[in-house]
Formats: sequence, C-alpha cells, structure tokens
Amino acid sequence: MSGTAVTGGNSRLLSETLAAAGAEDRAALIAYLPAGFPTVDGGIEAIKAVLDGGADVVEVGLPHSDPVLDGPVIQTADDIALRGGVRIADVMRTVREAFEASGKPILVMTYWNPIDRYGVERFTAELAEAGGAGCILPDLPVQESALWREHADKHGLATVFVVAPSSQDARLAQITEAGSGFVYAASLMGVTGTRESVGTQAQNLVERTRATGSGLPVCVGLGVSDAAQAAEVAGFADGVIVGSAFVKRMLDAPDEAAGLEAVRALAGDLARGVRRKV
Repeated sequence: MSGTAVTGGNSRLLSETLAAAGAEDRAALIAYLPAGFPTVDGGIEAIKAVLDGGADVVEVGLPHSDPVLDGPVIQTADDIALRGGVRIADVMRTVREAFEASGKPILVMTYWNPIDRYGVERFTAELAEAGGAGCILPDLPVQESALWREHADKHGLATVFVVAPSSQDARLAQITEAGSGFVYAASLMGVTGTRESVGTQAQNLVERTRATGSGLPVCVGLGVSDAAQAAEVAGFADGVIVGSAFVKRMLDAPDEAAGLEAVRALAGDLARGVRRKV
C-alpha cells in the first residue's frame, strides 16, 4: 500500500483491524520485531516480510539496554541493534516505512525511560506523524500514566498496558479502564521467550480481563512459536502476539535474505494457525 497518506495516529485503524479479525471468527496475528535488527534497513525489510506473510499488526520494539521483560533471544537482538547505533529516529522511520508499505497498524513497544528522556509530547507527535497506531508500555504503572495518555489521546494513539496472571481483579479493572486499543495479556510469569506449552494461565487471565467489562480486545503474548500454539491461543484470545520466534528465525538465518524468507514463512504459518482455532 505504498503512498498511504500519513495524517496522524492510527488508533482507529488498530481497533478496526482487531474488529475485522473478530468478524471473521478468528484471532488477529500480532508480530513483534525490534527496530534496527539486524540493521535499520534490514529491520524494516523484516517487518515488511512479516506483514506480507500475513501478520495483521506489528509491534516495533524500541531496543533498550536493560529490557527487564525480554528473554535472551530478544535481548540478543536488542544488543545487535544498539551496537549498530539505532536511535529513536530510526524507530520512527521503521514505523513510517512499515505503515506506508502495508497500510496495517504499527505500534511501538517500549520501556518508559526512553520516552521520558526524549519527551512525551515530542515522542507522541513524531509517532503519530509517522502513522503509528499506538504504544505498548510494559513498565509504565497505570496510576502514573496520565501525562502519557493525555498526549497519546491528543495525537490519536492507543495506549496498550500489559497485564499478568499475578494481576488482581481490581488492578485489571483499573488497567482496562485506562487503556485503549487492546490489552496485552502476558500468558506466563517471567520474561519473553518461546515455550513448549502455552498453559492454562493465559485463558484464565483473558477471562478475568474480559470480566472487567471494558470491551477491549485481549491479546496474548509471551510464548507462542508455532501454528499449533497460535491455534490454541486463538481459541480464547482476540489476538496472538509472537515475538521471540520471529527474532530467532532472523538470528538463526545464514544471511539476511534467508532471514527475511524465514520470517515471511513463519508469519504465513501462524496466520493459518489463528484461522484454525482449537
């Protein structure tokens, strides 16, 4: 969809995309890849390949030197990107080019410190201008998020908070009331990484989150690595989030071209998985 006009934040596009997947009686496929990995240009091409392969939404990671939520695979990719000199300007360029090429919702996933240092107004304005749909903020406490949400709302950006199996019901209600776009449900305690089994905690967390009555879609991440797991999660969640499996395909590839083909193929496999719910 080259040449797509960029007029501001695309939170509405995100909501419409998730609703359209629901109308097709399937979960949305949400992919994660960090900006600047393996290079800025290579990262953009990888995201385009994942979108071309069948992802409905992409989360662009803003590499961080101390990624407390991320497991060793994503930490390795972040380290490669940081050593390559990736900057927030490169993240914005990645969002812009991915959106212009696909017309699909592109979010940024980032820890709070880089935004705080960069400036909330500057960050939200630039993300909206790049056509971004919103931001996932895993370490921003909802009770400290008013400034962010004020600027995000002004620029048409969704604010996605993360909930975990340890989140109490009152906390879930507070988060779903403040959030927008969707709720990111971390299916397991601990850091990101592929798992052999999704487990039952995820389904319980989705049910508890939906019980708050917010109506926000609930998308599950942390652990899905193949079509069978994607189908399992799609049976109870509105979206299936996959990150480490894509990053690992890029890390394991002998060269960039092979990596791009690998992530495109994985996206296609996962896209078929979310369409055959179990």
